[in-house]
Amino acid sequence: MNAATLFLPCAAGVEPLLADEVARIAGRAADIGRGGVWVDGDARLAMRLNLESRLAQRVLWPLADGAYRDEHDLYRLARTVDWTAWIAPDQTLRVDVSAQRSPLTSLNFAALRVKDAVCDALREATGARPSVDTRRPDLPIALFVGPGHATLYADTSGEPLFKRGWRTQQGEAPLKETLAAAMLAAAGWQGRPQDGPLLDPCCGAGTIAIEAAQIACSIAPGAQRGFAFERLRPFASQLPAWREMKRAAAARVRASPVPIFAGDVSFRMTDFAQRNADRAGVAAAIEFRTVDALQRAAPAPRGTIVLNPPYGERIAPKGRGQRARFGDVGGDAAGEENAPTGRAMAREDFEGGAAAADFFAALAAHWKHHYAGWTAWLLSPEMKLPSLMHLQASRRVPMWNGPIECRLFRFELTAGTHRRDRAA
Repeated sequence: MNAATLFLPCAAGVEPLLADEVARIAGRAADIGRGGVWVDGDARLAMRLNLESRLAQRVLWPLADGAYRDEHDLYRLARTVDWTAWIAPDQTLRVDVSAQRSPLTSLNFAALRVKDAVCDALREATGARPSVDTRRPDLPIALFVGPGHATLYADTSGEPLFKRGWRTQQGEAPLKETLAAAMLAAAGWQGRPQDGPLLDPCCGAGTIAIEAAQIACSIAPGAQRGFAFERLRPFASQLPAWREMKRAAAARVRASPVPIFAGDVSFRMTDFAQRNADRAGVAAAIEFRTVDALQRAAPAPRGTIVLNPPYGERIAPKGRGQRARFGDVGGDAAGEENAPTGRAMAREDFEGGAAAADFFAALAAHWKHHYAGWTAWLLSPEMKLPSLMHLQASRRVPMWNGPIECRLFRFELTAGTHRRDRAA
């Protein structure tokens, strides 16, 4: 199997972090593009990236690319691929289409034409055609169409890589594992002794803490799941090397060199988180507590807080929740660089409503009094959050949580109150 330029898509804003991760795994530089990175590699690198990448959504192998005007051009482009080298008639396929400023009127029809090309090629070569399986196909095909250019990929991952294989318990709107890993990467927390303790005081189903524990314990993110390449013909000769990769990954697992703390005000969520940690193999590395974030004492003199704050009932102590949540909000590019000045932000102006505003103001006050010396990283779609909390954000990292534009704010916590509190 010849080498190729692999494409690894990721969440918007994560591209530089993914490029650094891919360079570490591949031992060579990766090129940053919009929505992902490219890296030259062979089948073994594709397998290793599936096993080791925490930030990529998939690992895609290029098959064909070219100009197009309509769905018939896409059919002709797909017929240039030797599909008999990738799939047998008794196997299954699925075609997923992503578009950006495409002139096509129906992406479903585009997917159908690519599927027809694969089936026609197999029927002509073997007298039989593969079937479509929308849930777990042997060959997942990804088609990207732009204004006038199309690219076909074989998806070597199958299920998206945020599905690590350990999650069965979750709450509402769980954080994807890839985004949790991106938050930790942006914070520079790698589970080393010099990184110090980590705390997620609003852990929900435990995603951030579990990702952190797996990093600290050197557990490969793909160690507990399967991948599409294990069923693809071009990778058949590489499966002995794949089994050796998995054995080597299992042999390097260690105890965490740093303490990891997590908790939630909801007994239900901490129970979910504990069960997820058990399945992820890191239950011994995380100390879970059911405790209100506004009452939790600092578990160590110094450390790092990383949290995706709760938007619903989990903002209130012991179940007395208010149904407050953030909406889908965007940032004001002109106002992102500096914290807002002038009058304090009104509670009613806050995207989450007054209840959420009260929670974050109280959380900031609690941090100032009990977490001096800590660094907090907080993901939020509310661009005015630092103003509400009376905290100065030393960094604002753009990240997207699905369709929601967010910022990962870094706050250096010091004792006492911010000067704007005194001025007010």
